[in-house]
Amino acid sequence: MAFDKIYQYNFPTTIRFGAGASNELGDYLKKSGLYQPLIITDPVVAQLDFFRKILANLQTAGISVEVFDNIHKNPVKSDVYKGTERYDATGRDAVIGIGGGAALDVARAIVLRVYHREDLFKYDDLIGGDIYVTNEVPHFITIPTTAGTGSEVGRSAIIADDETHQKKILFSPRLLAKIVFADPLLTMDIPPAITAATGMDALTHNLEAYLVNMEHPMCDGIALQAISLIRHSIEKAVHHPDVESRSRMLIASLMGAVAFQKGLGVVHSLAHPLSSLLDTHHGLANAINLPYGMRFNLPGQEAKFKKIAEALELKDTSGDAVVNYLFDLNYAIHIPHQLSAIGVTEAHIEALSDLAIADFAHPNNPIPVSREDFRKLYLEALS
Repeated sequence: MAFDKIYQYNFPTTIRFGAGASNELGDYLKKSGLYQPLIITDPVVAQLDFFRKILANLQTAGISVEVFDNIHKNPVKSDVYKGTERYDATGRDAVIGIGGGAALDVARAIVLRVYHREDLFKYDDLIGGDIYVTNEVPHFITIPTTAGTGSEVGRSAIIADDETHQKKILFSPRLLAKIVFADPLLTMDIPPAITAATGMDALTHNLEAYLVNMEHPMCDGIALQAISLIRHSIEKAVHHPDVESRSRMLIASLMGAVAFQKGLGVVHSLAHPLSSLLDTHHGLANAINLPYGMRFNLPGQEAKFKKIAEALELKDTSGDAVVNYLFDLNYAIHIPHQLSAIGVTEAHIEALSDLAIADFAHPNNPIPVSREDFRKLYLEALS
């Protein structure tokens, strides 16, 4: 791949990928007859220079922009309702999500809610709510600014209940973006800690997707290739970023989101409660729990762990070597090994375990996970 070119992929969403791809947004909107988009982002991205440049370029192109950035870093239902009210009140004709997973999840949920006005969680995929997603949706465009969730190419949004903190999945193929502008230049100013956490999120997606007990050779191949890309790029992207390392991380993130249509697993069910209960960054929660969750998954998965070790180019191709590599990688990019480092105490363990066993991700794990298993994993990772 040449890093000074823009490529187009269709899988199935149209993806414009490459340095400067986001500059095409204004022309695309005009060609599509869209002049009043609602842009969803988060409060941090809203203050960055590249975001201001995007707004200025759109205004120069005659596009009337409305920005909604009043969202939580772990989004909740009320964020979606407020954003939809802004869409209605200002007469918008499209939704553009610009940011990381939180902004893109809120944007996708707003896309759903604009023409589906039942209670948002009626559409929860875990209770079969996708069958109610029957109406049209607004034109939807995504622009990722982190290389982690891959939400830009997804079909679902994860939104938590404001009161119970339980996460819900809103899912439908109708929620795919019409087009993605994946521009690695937008990730260049992301600080090292966020680059590390989001990069480990992408690695977690690919590892868990590969281990899911479901036959899907295409997703497996994508996941292994993405694991290799991350192995060769993440440390440079964190410590000495350049366009090549950031490009490789961004494509690996996209690939992870494609791969995990197979499902996720125990690591995400450990991580989601940390985000809901303690407002921990999702990628950081995944990163800390990843080695422990992978060690839990070793029995019976030796052949798959051998493939993972080969993708990571480890001399020792055992599962233990993979787990040790993950601990070492976290250390190299300054992610702590213990949950205590992010404020978790023994007093949190029971509530975290209750949320984890109720989470949607672990039923796809290759090894069944009980509430007691979650409790033991939290305690193991605590200190």
